Amino acid sequence: MGKIYVVGIGPGKEEMLTAQAREALRSCDVIAGYKTYISLVRDRYPEKDIYENGMRGEEERCRRCLSMAMSGKKVALICSGDAGIYGMAALMLEVAAEEGFTDVEIIPGITAASSGAAILGAPVNHDFCVISLSDLLTPWQQIERRLRCAAEGDFVIVIYNPCSRGRAEHLRRACEILREILPADRIAGFAKNVGREGETRGICSLAKLPEQEIDMFTTVFIGNSETKAVDGRMITPRGYGDPIRRSK
Repeated sequence: MGKIYVVGIGPGKEEMLTAQAREALRSCDVIAGYKTYISLVRDRYPEKDIYENGMRGEEERCRRCLSMAMSGKKVALICSGDAGIYGMAALMLEVAAEEGFTDVEIIPGITAASSGAAILGAPVNHDFCVISLSDLLTPWQQIERRLRCAAEGDFVIVIYNPCSRGRAEHLRRACEILREILPADRIAGFAKNVGREGETRGICSLAKLPEQEIDMFTTVFIGNSETKAVDGRMITPRGYGDPIRRSK
């Protein structure tokens, strides 16, 4: 019997791949994944068999991985960022459980909330939440409700999948919803192509956010009431500099 690794490869950059993820890719027989993510690792592992497919082929991908593992192969199913944060970990575990296959190891990776925050400064240094604007699997009404709840709770909000060709207006609509609760000058930031060619970042106001060049490879950060810009960096204080909080 083989084994399945569900591997978070982070942004794809070699230096941002964890040692655990690197070892899984080194020891496996097959690397499987969405074709865009396969392109990030293919050249590093020319000796490996490759299985790739396209968007919305997630269940087929997991079933193929299970089939190969049950035939005795070690399979690494790769995901961008972290395998368990909008990744393939849950689906792979569900598919494997249907056949009683238990040798599935989830290997974490650096998610966009971490890698994007690092190039912006320290925007998620206090309580934050992550919300995807993709309505392929989540009804838009539920996404709207979560945005309002996050704003009411004064969380730093990290937005994944802010827009694409098929949903270009989602970020604009999300900003409109947030501005029902948050001020127009609330600090926001964005990190694009983190760890890849064309890496860029920017800081602006919530009101100006829809005007930025943002796509599906961009992660958006919206600060809480204490987030500030310092020397071009986005910072959400933890409270260490506040004598009252230190005394507690």
